[in-house]
Amino acid sequence: MKLNKILFVALFISSLVSAQQKPNIVYIICDDLGYGDIQALNPEKGKILTPEVDALAKEGMTFTDAHSASAVCTPSRYAVLTGRYSWRSRLQKGVLSGGDELDPLIAEDITTVPKMLKTAGYKTTAIGKWHLGFKFVDDEGNPAEVYDGKKVIGPAIGSTVPNGPLSRGFDSYIGFHHSRVMKTVIKDDKVIDKMEPIKMLQFLGDHATEYIAKEADASEPFFMYLALNSPHSPVVPSEDWQGKSGMGAYADFVMETDFVVGRVLNALKENGIEDNTLVFFTSDNGCSAPVSKAGKLEKEFGHYPSANFRGYKSDIWEGGHRIPFIVKWPGVIEAGSENDKLICQTSLMATCAEIVGADLNGTTGVDSYSILPMLKNKKAKTDYNLVVHHSINGKFSIRNKKWKLELTPGSGGWSGPTDNKAIKENYPDIQLYNMKKDVEETTNVYDKYPKVVKKLTSQLVEIVENGRTTSGKTLENDVEVDIFKPGITKKASAH
Repeated sequence: MKLNKILFVALFISSLVSAQQKPNIVYIICDDLGYGDIQALNPEKGKILTPEVDALAKEGMTFTDAHSASAVCTPSRYAVLTGRYSWRSRLQKGVLSGGDELDPLIAEDITTVPKMLKTAGYKTTAIGKWHLGFKFVDDEGNPAEVYDGKKVIGPAIGSTVPNGPLSRGFDSYIGFHHSRVMKTVIKDDKVIDKMEPIKMLQFLGDHATEYIAKEADASEPFFMYLALNSPHSPVVPSEDWQGKSGMGAYADFVMETDFVVGRVLNALKENGIEDNTLVFFTSDNGCSAPVSKAGKLEKEFGHYPSANFRGYKSDIWEGGHRIPFIVKWPGVIEAGSENDKLICQTSLMATCAEIVGADLNGTTGVDSYSILPMLKNKKAKTDYNLVVHHSINGKFSIRNKKWKLELTPGSGGWSGPTDNKAIKENYPDIQLYNMKKDVEETTNVYDKYPKVVKKLTSQLVEIVENGRTTSGKTLENDVEVDIFKPGITKKASAH
């Protein structure tokens, strides 16, 4: 009996030690922050001061060819949390809106990053924006969310969220659904407060730093999914930050976003867990030109939110989905390093799985591949060179090393020429760019390289039809997926 008890204690202590050796994982995802909004990424045309993220770049690895899985937020967030492209789900264009918001986009049987990490002994928390669908119900289980045709009215404090983040793998949650209902603050699965949007960014920063302080001495590692509301509309920098940039409210909001990121990073340091914490910093898609008033920023202040890339949020062009992506892990990732390998945010799941020793089955993270070798060695090679892009109108693009094929005549989004205008002006139905020679996507060379067009199209069809990008058995998409979407596409809505 004594021997068994000793063995039990030894195994228990061993399990604690192994859990403590696993890094805490923090994912900071900004909302509509452009690649060029970070000064370290855009030193010549970036005029907004971002000292905290610039410092992060000096302490970690900066990926210069990293992409969100979509040019708008709901689908890109789906991909981050599932390792699966959102166009495999029912959402074929745009974002969740109206009555479609009531049903979660992430199916209950899909393994999410937090679900996977919980099997490896992690505590999990989500803080901030969700926008992946849930409903509000009253005490009788009846819908508590009412629409007047244009906006949401309610729900009341005390309403319940039965199918929110807690049902998709998170132990705790505090935040809001999306920008139109930002006043509704949800804690775990209850509406607890109504709050003015101007207070939200610092509110999220408060809860992130408090969570870090609370969990710093815990035996279990934690995963924090911190989804900031900024600099997405409503553009509401708090009073202390109004006028700080001298370039308008959007630039002020970017500066305040940088400050909140710094608060989170400083909390890790102050609580003594910086060295054993892996931090991913990124954005859900590119900068919104209408919201940021990009034209004015460029002309009057010389600030280019998309840096030298073409397009903005919503577009199939680079400005829609090439995003900031900086990773810090002291002692593992070389400080101040830069990586120009092509990657996508779908990679988070497989990367975390490899780090914690979790086994992904054949139906989990089907578009996710680990970038851990790249994090450890910036010269490491990868077998995955294909990334699929998706615009707000549901238009497809595929990138393979230097080549980028776009199956649309226009931007696929809001920027000009829109698809409608491009069709009317008889633009070619497809675009092909050599991203090594023409990163600004100025010269369509589809007619010069028909074999490249054919090969890339075949690769895209294969990725769609196989139900996965990774190797494994063929799977089904949730709905039929049309990669060509012929005809005029009406402008999709977004928040």
